[in-house]
Amino acid sequence: MSAEFSFQASFEAFTNQLAAVVFYAFSFNGVPIPLVMIWLISGALIFTFYLGFINIRGFGYAIRRLFAKPEAGSSGEISPYKALTTALSGTVGTGNIAGVAVAISLGGPGATFWMIMAGLLGMSTKFVECTLAVKYRQLNADGSVSGGPMYYIKAALDKYQLPWLGSALAVFFSIAVIFGSAGFVHVNQGFVQVQSVTGFDNAWLFGAIYAALIGAVIIGGIKSIANVTSKLVPLMCAIYLLAALIVIGSHLSAVPAALWLIVQSAFAPDAAYGGFIGVLIQGFRRAAYSNEAGIGSSPIAHAAAKTKDPVSQGFVGLLEPFIDTVVICTITALVIILTGAYQMQGLDGVQITSSAFASVFDWFPLVLMVALLLFGFSTVLSWSYYGLTGWRYIVGTHPRLTTLYKLLFCGMVSMGAVPSIMAVFDFIDSMIFLMAVPNILALYLLLPEVKRDLQHYWQQKITARATAGKQA
Repeated sequence: MSAEFSFQASFEAFTNQLAAVVFYAFSFNGVPIPLVMIWLISGALIFTFYLGFINIRGFGYAIRRLFAKPEAGSSGEISPYKALTTALSGTVGTGNIAGVAVAISLGGPGATFWMIMAGLLGMSTKFVECTLAVKYRQLNADGSVSGGPMYYIKAALDKYQLPWLGSALAVFFSIAVIFGSAGFVHVNQGFVQVQSVTGFDNAWLFGAIYAALIGAVIIGGIKSIANVTSKLVPLMCAIYLLAALIVIGSHLSAVPAALWLIVQSAFAPDAAYGGFIGVLIQGFRRAAYSNEAGIGSSPIAHAAAKTKDPVSQGFVGLLEPFIDTVVICTITALVIILTGAYQMQGLDGVQITSSAFASVFDWFPLVLMVALLLFGFSTVLSWSYYGLTGWRYIVGTHPRLTTLYKLLFCGMVSMGAVPSIMAVFDFIDSMIFLMAVPNILALYLLLPEVKRDLQHYWQQKITARATAGKQA
């Protein structure tokens, strides 16, 4: 038995057991509904209504805040824009390319509708997460920042006189984010696309080269990561979206019918896709993986933003699910549906998306390969920082321990190209959905506090505008 086959078989057996526990489900009309999905969906709905649809009424202001300069005397390490691009690089990636294909292949075109709904609701969740991440971050003696759910989870339960539970859940979250940072999906699907385009067939060598490139960047910490992602994210989005829009343009007359199919299938789907509930679950599950709202990952990046007021970064954060899911995932879905690639037999994950692009121009898989590698590379960079934050929360900030994590991280990345796509998705899904359990609990506990801070922030802005108007 080869080492590659042995590792793959063992990994798949482990992930099957892990996913069965994490995605424990009850049956509704024969459709399994994972409890963790109810946890995420209900949270997003409650946050949206409780904060008065902040995802909609705060959208315009969020765009203005994104390009505003940090206030004088702001603490933090990176600009709000770089915090957003670092967080986006952790979400915009393989989930938008391979994840959308998986959702449609399992849930049909209607899964796209529920991905969009999940993205819109997730904007409210992101607002709460990012506000709290900045509010409860810790400024270290060397000027660096430590922040994220592990810190506000502990603070939330301290307020309710449960410090022992807060400490336990913060450590639990940190362990999950360490393993969730492995980057398996992005390395795996990058290798699949390189293999299909170039014929290169050495998964271990691909993983080793990928890990070496990652290591060269993460040595410099969050500032180095942010500098790379702030350039890669706009570039990779432009490459991918341009390619996608060309494909959509070549089927322009069929777009209205495709949009109608998405809506129709969302509410009256074919029984083969699990009925209405089955399609909804597939859409929300893949959207949660794509934009990570409620998972608690990207707040770690936002915690490093240079800002005086936590609420201002909350507004910047709510743009993530819109860009990631509402825009990019929807465009990917249209490409797949318009070309009929999701109906092709024998394809999965990125192969479906690649086939959709190739149906228009046979050289598009090469473009997709470049985009996928850029998407995946920047995502792994961001998650390396998320995992490091969890690691440092548990073991401390000694430089040698930090170096040890980076070496272990690169070792995990090097193995990511070997397992099958579904085993990889099961492992990463399990880790990130475990993160959601203590994270959303803390969001509930601190939600009244966030609402008060939001009201105070709006009042300050109204007063400032009134003063400026009188002076003018």
